[in-house]
Amino acid sequence: MSVVFRLTDVTVERSGKRLLDSISWTINEGEHWIIVGPNGAGKTTLMQLLGAQGHPTSGTVELLGETLGAVDVSELRPRIGMTSTTIAERLPNGETVENVVLSAAYAVTGRWRENYSAEDYAQADSMIAELGIAHLRGRLFGTLSEGEKKRLLIARALMTDPELVLLDEPAAGLDLGAREDLVAALESLTSDRFGPVMVMVTHHVEDIAVGFTHVLVLAKGDIVAAGPIAETLTSETLSRAFGQKLEITSSDGRFTAKRTPARRRAN
Repeated sequence: MSVVFRLTDVTVERSGKRLLDSISWTINEGEHWIIVGPNGAGKTTLMQLLGAQGHPTSGTVELLGETLGAVDVSELRPRIGMTSTTIAERLPNGETVENVVLSAAYAVTGRWRENYSAEDYAQADSMIAELGIAHLRGRLFGTLSEGEKKRLLIARALMTDPELVLLDEPAAGLDLGAREDLVAALESLTSDRFGPVMVMVTHHVEDIAVGFTHVLVLAKGDIVAAGPIAETLTSETLSRAFGQKLEITSSDGRFTAKRTPARRRAN
């Protein structure tokens, strides 16, 4: 099995603060990972390393067969698809859905003078259809609901046939119906055995689609647990990470979390 991403004893420090502390972690082909942990755990910093958007203070980061610090990241980044609020904020409200996806071929956020081939248009149409938003093709980005925008961002991330797709809280801000639409779209992607490796950051275990295979639990810049999701996403693990008693249950591959109720005193 080929290694997609490997951290070896990686530490990241910024402005005198240690954000990741001696992390070692490996992602292999065919795996789909969830990253979960409380605020300040180091999730954003970890995603920056995965996206070749930052470098460690010490340790080694191997990404798609290359080592950060010994490769031109401008050549590495097109092999990685990403969704985030930062990308969404840069997209013009007046751009059509089709152009939002199409422009990813040139790594730009709006149509200008680029020349797109028939294959580019076909790929964009395919990704739009796969995410269930073909009926929105001619709509303007600024008129979409939050759920529609989140699915559009994933279609855009898939446009270049990336080897790795990073999803940074894709369900944030969605209502229940929009979240379930997104989860259904993610289940379709994770079930494709020829699809890219996916890594998703989430604060809510309810957002985890069936098909994600592994989970990394972070707290205070350190790994609390990492491994197959059924064995690792447990009440004990998340209670340690979040510092409170949590109860995790699963049904048909979906998870829910709640705080363990305190015992009432007897009268």
